Amino acid sequence: MASLPTTGSTKVDAVVQKVAASTPEKLSGVALYSRFALAGAVCCSVTHGALTPVDVVKTRIQLDPITYNKGLVGGFRQVIAKEGAGALLTGFGPTAAGYFLQGAFKFGGYELFKQQSINILGYESASNNRTAVYLASAALAEFFADIALCPLEATRIRLVSEPTYANGLIGGFSKMLKNEGVGAFYAGFGPILFKQVPYTMAKFVVYEKVAELAWQQIDKSTASDALQTTVNLGSGLIAGFAAALVSQPADTMLSKINKTKGLPGEGTTSRLIKIAKELGLKGSYAGIGARLFMVGTLTAGQFAIYGDVKKALGATGGVEISK
Repeated sequence: MASLPTTGSTKVDAVVQKVAASTPEKLSGVALYSRFALAGAVCCSVTHGALTPVDVVKTRIQLDPITYNKGLVGGFRQVIAKEGAGALLTGFGPTAAGYFLQGAFKFGGYELFKQQSINILGYESASNNRTAVYLASAALAEFFADIALCPLEATRIRLVSEPTYANGLIGGFSKMLKNEGVGAFYAGFGPILFKQVPYTMAKFVVYEKVAELAWQQIDKSTASDALQTTVNLGSGLIAGFAAALVSQPADTMLSKINKTKGLPGEGTTSRLIKIAKELGLKGSYAGIGARLFMVGTLTAGQFAIYGDVKKALGATGGVEISK
């Protein structure tokens, strides 16, 4: 810490030094955004990993709605009856690893791009156009996050759709790489962008708006940690429902395209068009009940954990844009 100027009074100087010593320095640059990234990595990995059983059932419903036609609870029973309770943790490894990386890029990138928007537009202009700033920052952050996520998500879906394909993350990843090449990991990159970018845009903008409304009624400066966590949970739950509804069709297509490799000479675009025609609107919303529960729960958990981990790391607040 830099030395502080003296006031001419030994007693006053002593008080100033004591206060300065107990006041944490304001973080910036890499020190700040690395903490945002770590908090995002933790919150996404923990929540997605914990909800692996729900994701397994949801994916089965999307891939085989004729067999798995008894809803979320019935789907759990069907999977356990056929394959045992352990099958509900299929894909846990790639889920936890993939969303650790994705969460770091998503949350860290979102905070970074918000700050860059403020730097470019000026605070007042960014504040007046904050919805556009939220949307653009979320879209950019998610684009880079999906580059990291896509290979692990492809592995997860292959393991869930074909339980005998491989034994875990390393085995599944290695087998796909050896048999199908790097391109297999990014066969679903288009659908994952189509799914995740609108999902993340809806997630962040709805969260920001709901939280903003909440803090208009509550003095955030005097709110307890428990109350702040509660606001994060509630805002995240509503944001999760909105994000799930927006991104469900692409989520179903992503599951379908990663279930099996394409025919010789068949491109990703033609495969997507064929899948979309086969599904129709109703088919694209297969498993929406399970996904609403899953996404609502994990998004609420993510924002609550993200806020708490940021505080623990000394990166409180984030990049805020208010009226």
